[in-house]
This record gives sequence, structure tokens and C-alpha cells, in this order.
Amino acid sequence: MPVPEDRRLSEIESRLRREDPRFAQAFADGRPCRPREYRYRRAWLLLVAALGALATGVVLGHGLLIAAGLVFAGVAGELFDPHRRERGTRSPPFES
Repeated sequence: MPVPEDRRLSEIESRLRREDPRFAQAFADGRPCRPREYRYRRAWLLLVAALGALATGVVLGHGLLIAAGLVFAGVAGELFDPHRRERGTRSPPFES
């Protein structure tokens, strides 16, 4: 392998270690785990809490609980998107 390709591979490795050290260490040990983008533990917990609040709001007839459950369910749905950081902002650029 030529030297420039070795340098590129070492740059990729160092960037991976900076971005997700847990994944890089597990990969080096031969026991790969999911990358950070595909770990959904917090999203599932938030979704369960949101559905619990929604169900409680429906049973009790409490509008604020229903609204909070719907909002938290939307936030949890957004957390399931693995590419949410790559999209950037949603506002259009300012033109003069």
C-alpha cells in the first residue's frame, strides 16, 4: 500500500476515535458495537414516557397531558433519525 493511502487510513481512524471512542475501541477489540448514530436507548425511553403521558391524559381527560405526550412523542421520533446532525438548520439562508 502506498504511503498516501496509509496516511488517509490513519486520518480516518483518528477521526473515528474522536467521534465515537466506544465504537472504535470495541471494533479494535474484535467485538463491534453499534455506532452512536444507531443507539436508540434514550429515544425508546422518551417514546415510552410520551406514550404513557398520552395514555394517562386520554384516560383522565386532561388536555395538557395529551399535548405533552404528543410533543414528547414527536421529539422521540426525531431522535430515531440517525442523520439528524447532518441536516443542519432548517431556515433558508438570508439573502439581501
